[in-house]
Amino acid sequence: QVPLVESGGGLVQAGGSLRLSCAASGNIFRVYAMGWHRQAPGKQRELVAAISPGGTTNYADAVKGRFTVSRDNAKNTVYLQMNSLKPEDTAVYYCAGGSNFRVWGQGTQVTVSS
Repeated sequence: QVPLVESGGGLVQAGGSLRLSCAASGNIFRVYAMGWHRQAPGKQRELVAAISPGGTTNYADAVKGRFTVSRDNAKNTVYLQMNSLKPEDTAVYYCAGGSNFRVWGQGTQVTVSS
């Protein structure tokens, strides 16, 4: 069983929206914070948003006010709602969980055209 499976990436115009989903195995989802990271070409991977098992959230400054992370405990799924997308949001987005985010999904490409 793959522990983390992302979906929802794609191509969108600047100003548009996308919602990413990450289905997690029960143990990872219930015990640990879940995070969304991204990696743009030629740049280091960065944490975009995270949510604790209790629902506490935090965001990178670059996405505050535009992105929202949420979780559905009944479905073991975490979401990243991305609004007002900018070309600089273009990256591969990864879901991560487990202790110190040691478990990673396969990534999903998000491309924002200008």
